[in-house]
Amino acid sequence: MQPDTAMFFAAGLGTRMRPLTETRPKPLITVGQATLLDHALDLGAKAGLRRMVVNTHYLGQMVRSHVAGRGVLVSDEADQLLDTGGGLKAALPLVGDGPVFTMNTDAIWRGPNPFAALSAAWDPDRMGALLLLVPPDSALGHTGAGDFEVAGDGRLRRGPGLIYTGAQILHGGLAADVPEKVFSLNLIWSALAEEGRLFGLPYAGAWCDVGQPQSIALAETLLDQDANV
Repeated sequence: MQPDTAMFFAAGLGTRMRPLTETRPKPLITVGQATLLDHALDLGAKAGLRRMVVNTHYLGQMVRSHVAGRGVLVSDEADQLLDTGGGLKAALPLVGDGPVFTMNTDAIWRGPNPFAALSAAWDPDRMGALLLLVPPDSALGHTGAGDFEVAGDGRLRRGPGLIYTGAQILHGGLAADVPEKVFSLNLIWSALAEEGRLFGLPYAGAWCDVGQPQSIALAETLLDQDANV
């Protein structure tokens, strides 16, 4: 079963983006001619996704107003920030418990549509999750040794290798099986890795992590390159 629904994480506090996030949530920061959230939603629309869901917490009404009238569903976390796993679990009535895309809303992409790339490689019989990854030299605005090492068959283990881009396909029902209300998706990934069901896909394009104010200029340069191709 190929997913046709995406969950966009837009609830975080954006502390690394201060002072820009003192008056707006990070997904509504403008990069180029659009907000970070719009860049992400546009990727989903171009991939032909049937349903798109965003979660909200910090300055959530601003996000809700921004997507009003666009057919985007909202999962409200106003009472408590639930982290990525808890956010997906709370949104299951909207996204369903089958395979679902999830995407962070603080990145800019250049190259193949990440949703299309993931969908083409998704094998639900073998995979519990398929993470889209980039090598460090293709990860603008990101520091660190990496998150995962990829075996020859695509299975992942923790290690200083490729960097997680914030986009994946995951069986939504796995979040329902976690008893906690607030938890990270890392909890699910660790369990899947032990079962041999955590897989990774190297991304064939370039990716910019827009997690800090100084990364905005890097992301805009990437967008300019895309426009000039």
